Order: sequence, then structure tokens, then C-alpha cells
Amino acid sequence: MANHKNWHAKQIETRSFGSRLADSVASGMGSWRFIIFQTILVILWMGLNIVGFMYHWDVYPFILLNLLFSTQAAYAAPIIMMAQNRQNDRDRHHAEADYQTNLEAKREIEALAIMLKTIEVEKLDKIIKMLEEEKLAKTSYKVASCHPE
Repeated sequence: MANHKNWHAKQIETRSFGSRLADSVASGMGSWRFIIFQTILVILWMGLNIVGFMYHWDVYPFILLNLLFSTQAAYAAPIIMMAQNRQNDRDRHHAEADYQTNLEAKREIEALAIMLKTIEVEKLDKIIKMLEEEKLAKTSYKVASCHPE
């Protein structure tokens, strides 16, 4: 049995380290787990800095926290865009493959329609021939019965 791999499987095998990293970062950042974890981290950060007993490393208005978020966004946006571009390439290829499949199916259906039409015409021709033979047989029987020898 031949091992036929689709385009998606081939694309996954040939991805570079950067592509794999970008895909995993994008899928991680787009999950509820990440959102919940980041929300807990922000609440802890703010809580420890507001109620901090000994040392406030980022006092209100939390400039360091804003800097961390800006840095995260600066790196996350292009990484997510890379992952989306690869997804767009996959979608484009799937659409092209679907289009080709539809064209092949259309050609097969048209060929089958022609074959069915040919078979139908042949059957109609046989039926007409049989009716003509039957009509001829009846007329020759009537002629023979009207003029006995």
C-alpha cells in the first residue's frame, strides 16, 4: 500500500524550528489556559505591589507591568501573523485541491451523462425497431388472414 501524504502532513514535516515555535506560541496565546494564567499573574502582581509589606517593585500605575505587556504584544503580534500566514497558505492549497476535485467530478458526471444518453438512445432505437417489426408482423398477419391461399 502506497503511503500517500496530503499537503498538510508534508507541510508539517518540512516546517522549520521557527515555524513550529510560532505555531505553538500562537496556539498557546490563543487559549483559555493562557488568558486565565495571565489574569492570575496580573492580579498577583497588582495585589503584591499594592499590599506589599516590605518592598514595592512596581508601584501604582504599574509602569513595569505595562512595559511587560507592551513587550509581550510586540513579540506576539508578528509571531501570530506568521502562524496566520501559514494557515492562509494551507487554506489556499486546500481550496485549490477542492476546486480540482470538483472539476474532476464535473468531468466524470458529464461523461456519465453522455454515456447514459447514449444507452437511452440505443434502447429507444431498439424499442422503435421492435415496435416496427411487431407492426409489420401484424400487418402481414392481417394480410395473410384476409387472403387465405
